[in-house]
Amino acid sequence: MNFETFEPVYEAILADFGFDRAADEHARDVAAELSTPFPFSRFDRWDGAVVAVAGAAPCLRDEIGLARRADVVVAASTAADVLLDAGVDVDCMVTDLDKNPDTAADLTARGVPVAAHAHGDNVPAIREWLPRFDADHTLTTTQAAPAGGVHNPGGFTDGDRAAFLADHAGADQLVFPGWAFDDETVGPMKARKLDWAARLLGWLERRRTERFSVLDDRRERVTRELDALLDG
Repeated sequence: MNFETFEPVYEAILADFGFDRAADEHARDVAAELSTPFPFSRFDRWDGAVVAVAGAAPCLRDEIGLARRADVVVAASTAADVLLDAGVDVDCMVTDLDKNPDTAADLTARGVPVAAHAHGDNVPAIREWLPRFDADHTLTTTQAAPAGGVHNPGGFTDGDRAAFLADHAGADQLVFPGWAFDDETVGPMKARKLDWAARLLGWLERRRTERFSVLDDRRERVTRELDALLDG
């Protein structure tokens, strides 16, 4: 996905949350100063593969087998810790550095790519952690326009960004262990972000002409919201 396609949805996210686009762009520029270009050819093995996009919901522990059977495993945030503890290799971690950046640093040191996301609220974490990562295995991302080696493959939360990254890398099929859109343990802000994650997965599903089973119990709602978003 190119940014021109993603931008109207990004603008809707900014409007809904009251986020500052200039702050996102500043974070992107900070990340660009602290990172080196990451060649997407490192994801060649994902082309044509079954990719597990692992979310960090508690149900992940019951769905480890779905990740284990996939060709490639992309973990969102703390899902990486759960998978690694279960003996499942992680092929990439996607994070905005808010929970377990030490895991991300360790993975890059072991040669595992990490997609580190820069947004308006995490500049201190970007400044602290990017220098600790192995630069050769760190892909920096933004939700604003890509610039200076910082990419935007699409997406908003760690989980749906992981799905958009897998799509960008040519995945043939996406499966979704560890996802729960109606997690009652999360606060209001996280719940709103999960709603957006569902909409974005619905958009990706539509673009890929693929049905994601993780959306089966809310597809009608997601379709309605997505139609209003894209037609608006």
